Amino acid sequence: MVQTGLDVFFSERLSAFRGCRIGVVCHPASVDSNLVHIVDRLCALGMRPAHLFGPEHGVRGEAQDMVGVQEDVDRLTGIPVDSLYGHALETLSPRIERLKSLDLLVVDLQDVGSRYYTFIWTMALSLEAAAKAGVPVLVLDRPNPIGGEALEGGAVDPGYESFVGLGSLPVRHGLTIGEVARLIQAGMPWSDGHFKAPLDVDLTVVPMRGWARSDYFETTGLPWVLPSPNMPTVETAVVYPGMCLVEGTLVSEGRGCTRPFEIFGAPYLDGYALAKHLGDLPGAHLRPLVFCPTFHKHAGKPCGGCQLHVTNRRVFQPYRTGIAILRALRAMYGGDFAWRTEAYEFVSDRLAIDLLTGNTRIREGIDQGAAFPDLVATFASEEASFRERLRPHLLY
Repeated sequence: MVQTGLDVFFSERLSAFRGCRIGVVCHPASVDSNLVHIVDRLCALGMRPAHLFGPEHGVRGEAQDMVGVQEDVDRLTGIPVDSLYGHALETLSPRIERLKSLDLLVVDLQDVGSRYYTFIWTMALSLEAAAKAGVPVLVLDRPNPIGGEALEGGAVDPGYESFVGLGSLPVRHGLTIGEVARLIQAGMPWSDGHFKAPLDVDLTVVPMRGWARSDYFETTGLPWVLPSPNMPTVETAVVYPGMCLVEGTLVSEGRGCTRPFEIFGAPYLDGYALAKHLGDLPGAHLRPLVFCPTFHKHAGKPCGGCQLHVTNRRVFQPYRTGIAILRALRAMYGGDFAWRTEAYEFVSDRLAIDLLTGNTRIREGIDQGAAFPDLVATFASEEASFRERLRPHLLY
């Protein structure tokens, strides 16, 4: 079984931090191999954290996507909590004065290997704030559940930074959260986002034991805990780098259903026609269905659509698959299909789809009826350069 950074911390490094005032950035999946939450275990060992910091969805994970969290105290332990996902942009970073009251900030967050997933940016902003406060940071590493070998997607262009891409990373980045921390500390000189320059932060990453870059989460022997309400399974994480693109449209990405991101559709959509139009995708199969979301887009309305079944993870390319699906939806349902125009992740002057892809090229190409290879060409050349840029920060 793989040992996470949390398990290694408790078995080998705990004694060095007894007596410290500790702050913890955590969420529901911040558990050890026996499913004991980091906060509960610290309390049981007499090292009650002084403060907790909750990312999007909150410390215990009860809030839905893009819902501001107002937490003052952890209901289970009574420990004070600061939300790092409120109702305004400035709530995304820990307050400097709060960090200055601590001796150590511990970050333990399960990521899912996609630039869109906001936990890596919560960690990045926490590193930035800790640098200003002069507080050391301990990042407890966890597996990338979709492996650490494949990369997909291109850069985030200047002006398109957001909380789904504060720095320029591939959509499927192939890094663990500890490796992202090392990258942020070193600086991202190819990015015009927050983290272009190195951070003068006292960072320690506690690495895992036994994880290999080829490992998907099931091979680790670790229990899967939902890191957010709409990430119920590893299969969800596998499709997420592509199917999260549906968030940038008025098509349902399956929120309000039991298989979000695997299921998608809309009241006007014919899943059988769509599946026939696309045929079998590399490493995946579209199964037509009808579903009725209980909340979110098209709540309470029957929606035609498909479920994306991954048949071969080694062949499956989620980002390219998501683009192919959007291209088909636009071509088949141009009169009904629409891009989301509401504010997205605190940004109101850019379309959500452009924030997700990092630029306008995919959306404009789809609207103009561009061939699929031409859409892929807008980012494919950047994938190889990213692989070389990220290599010095790898731990495994």
